[in-house]
Amino acid sequence: MSDTSSAAPASDCREPRTALTPPEVEALVRGICFKTGPPRTVGVEVEWLVHELRTPQLPVTPERLEAAYAALRTVPLRSALTIEPGGQLELSSPPATSLMECIGTVSADLDAVRSALARQDLGLVGIGHDPWHPPRRFLHERRYDAMETCLDRTGPSGRRMMCTSASVQVCLDAGYEEPGPLGHGRRWWLAHQLGAVLVAAFANSPLARREPTGWRSTRQLLWLEIGPGRAGAPTLDGDPRAAWARHVLDAPVMCIRGDDGPWDVPEGLTFREWTRSGAPRPPTREDLDYHITTLFPPVRPRGFLELRMIDAQPGDDGWIVPLAVTTALFDDPEAAETAYRTVKPLAERSLTLPAPHNPLWIDAARNGLADPELHEAAVACFTAALEALPRLGATTQITDAVAAYLDRYVMQGRSPADDLLDRVRGTDRRPHGKDIRTS
Repeated sequence: MSDTSSAAPASDCREPRTALTPPEVEALVRGICFKTGPPRTVGVEVEWLVHELRTPQLPVTPERLEAAYAALRTVPLRSALTIEPGGQLELSSPPATSLMECIGTVSADLDAVRSALARQDLGLVGIGHDPWHPPRRFLHERRYDAMETCLDRTGPSGRRMMCTSASVQVCLDAGYEEPGPLGHGRRWWLAHQLGAVLVAAFANSPLARREPTGWRSTRQLLWLEIGPGRAGAPTLDGDPRAAWARHVLDAPVMCIRGDDGPWDVPEGLTFREWTRSGAPRPPTREDLDYHITTLFPPVRPRGFLELRMIDAQPGDDGWIVPLAVTTALFDDPEAAETAYRTVKPLAERSLTLPAPHNPLWIDAARNGLADPELHEAAVACFTAALEALPRLGATTQITDAVAAYLDRYVMQGRSPADDLLDRVRGTDRRPHGKDIRTS
């Protein structure tokens, strides 16, 4: 959800305020959102819930969060530090020229953040949806006031997404202009099909108010319930640039910003209609830039591809496995080809409907790797990633972590969500280690 990019500026919309026409919007979006070339950089955005260090079930007062974040702003970090509406903490890495550079930067920054929070008796919890607390706004800014008003129109899921969810977002270059395993068209398609496998394999949000929701990834359920206009992908037929440009134009405007007072939150006004009507004022390039940041599809093109479908992971270093696996499956040509062949049969289950509002993604979020076809695909993809990681310069420590995840979860048809469900049901037979408690 953060506007902070880990691999490139959100857009180039910084020109003087001039009104836009629909053709101008389409041309701008085409140029802004898919910058092609050899895949060279990788980034990650890691979101965390912030809780009491020793008893994470207890809520943290806004005053303590404010004091903790004031202290954190004095800590030198290479990653961008942002705070989400419910007080979640996010670190967004700078663009890295290798997987190991990205891991090293974020690991060092997380060590510094954890040390600073520990002095406040606070800690970070990696889980896709807060299992204990109802949504509570921490940030009271006009952007989030308008967002809350807009999302409330589709039900309570918007507030829960804003205030109680956390993710691992992997950012990868769009790819070559030309076709092939590393071409931008193939990578765009792969992100939307492989995305369902990543949802299932890394599902880690099965609880709300300490009770099972019936979904391995409740966080993904929230995005489903927010609706396709705000949180859906465009159709995958045709050119990715044209499809995304149409999606941006036809998506509803969240708010119209003003200099004073609350922002206007129109109902049912698309950006295309706004450009045609020019009311209450004509939209500008800055408005287009802002509009794009209010769209939350599972794969968001921002000059690079931002993969947004992975739940936050347990443990201090749990975020590294989805980063490593996803990077390997996209940036190693052999692994990318294996992933493409593996997920191609799964595409039939989408019924050509955009993610995540199709049967494949819904099954992934609800059932995780208990789904036989998703389980088989995950085994093949993780195996290919594990073989590719040394070719990308990954250390033994990273490959060992991926191998351990493959053995503990993927081969068993499980994800971290199943561990949490076992504990709630009293069927857990594994040592808890440093993982969170749910009671």
